[in-house]
Amino acid sequence: MSWVLLLLWQQLWGRPSVKAVVTAGLLTTALWNLKCYIYSSSSSDEALKPTKALTVLVWEWPSKQVPDFSGDICREQYGIAGCRLSTERRLLSQADVVVFLHTKLPRGRDKLPRDKPHGQGWVWVSLESPTNTRELAEWNQTFNWVMTYRRDSDIFMPYGKLVPNQSATVSIPTKTNLVSWVISNYHRTQKRAEIYNNLSRYLHVNIYGKAVNKPLCKDCLLPTTSKSKFYLAFENSIHRDYITEKLWRNSLLAGTVPVVLGPPRANYEQFIPADSFIHVDDFGSPEELATFLKTMNSSRYRQFFTWQKSYSVKLYADWKERICTICAMYPRLPQGCLYPDLQSWFNT
Repeated sequence: MSWVLLLLWQQLWGRPSVKAVVTAGLLTTALWNLKCYIYSSSSSDEALKPTKALTVLVWEWPSKQVPDFSGDICREQYGIAGCRLSTERRLLSQADVVVFLHTKLPRGRDKLPRDKPHGQGWVWVSLESPTNTRELAEWNQTFNWVMTYRRDSDIFMPYGKLVPNQSATVSIPTKTNLVSWVISNYHRTQKRAEIYNNLSRYLHVNIYGKAVNKPLCKDCLLPTTSKSKFYLAFENSIHRDYITEKLWRNSLLAGTVPVVLGPPRANYEQFIPADSFIHVDDFGSPEELATFLKTMNSSRYRQFFTWQKSYSVKLYADWKERICTICAMYPRLPQGCLYPDLQSWFNT
């Protein structure tokens, strides 16, 4: 479609500029999205509801240890019926859905099956941000659906969420220090490194993780961060909806107040209440932020936990649950579409 737009442009106005080429590409992607949205919206759930159990083939499992898929694990463990998971590639011709994790994709499109059965859908999966996702251009016109942390994904896969809990009560762990931060990959060029360096001039931060040779065991993480009044939930890169376990697990689940660095405050408020976190952008300088944290009284501090009266934290860390979710979403997925420009969509 994009070449048609460029040809029309050339006939009307002459040789297209770089800006025109980019505009044509974005317009093509927008028209594609609109086409698939209209298709999805005009199709009822009943019409798209599978009449048999779906077979979901994971081309390569994300971890070295592949789970036992015998039995009806999606129904038994997550309440999702009619979903069969497998990593056996011999089932390719029978699979309704084939899942490809970006981190496990081979080098080159020719390493994947050349043909796929009519009606089979391919899913591109990524939990990483665009900053840490490479070589997307070669996968244009390959995948039918995307499954990411982005809310506009075909299959939304957040790192966590707040779920209503009528029996919830406010529980604030005992605090022994002001601020903590767990960091594995530290690079001086990252925004979070800059903020930390400036902030640490005005207050002490208890740092843990591989980056400072103080790794925490899996069962040690929450007991450690829960002792801090505040936790630096600093993302490694800043992108729309990119809100990871640093917020959900290390902060909210641990019972500490997150000081976040990531997308704008308004984006965070689409996930959690406005009074449940502190955003670094709320302050004119790291010194102002440090003063705010150091001088906060107990009454003001408790207000950050009001959300606990109505919600509890649900983490999404189990790949089996994530893949089973595809079956739950399947009736609503647009049919017959391919992402023409995966890189443009993900970087938008």
